[in-house]
Amino acid sequence: MQNDTGVREFQLLIEETFGEKDRARGLPGTFMWFTEEVGELARALKRGEVDRENLVTEFGDVLAWLTTLASMAGVDMREAAARYMAGCPRCKGIPCTCGEKTRFVSGA
Repeated sequence: MQNDTGVREFQLLIEETFGEKDRARGLPGTFMWFTEEVGELARALKRGEVDRENLVTEFGDVLAWLTTLASMAGVDMREAAARYMAGCPRCKGIPCTCGEKTRFVSGA
């Protein structure tokens, strides 16, 4: 992955800042915090949040908690992100040409 220094630095910073508390809470408890943050982001997106500052906060929270979970599970986020650096992991297309159907429709 090109220029992955920022990803690694972010993961190390999150580990240094929250690692002790996260390990004490354990993976299940930390995962519950993560899902709460994802829920807050989902609510903001569903209501068409226009407050960019709040969206930045919610996306940041989800990223931080996801990074914490990766660290606790022994996963380097650079390695996880690298899976997408050549395009879609399935079809390798940029943009993706898989033609997946989804039950989620914008505005529903």
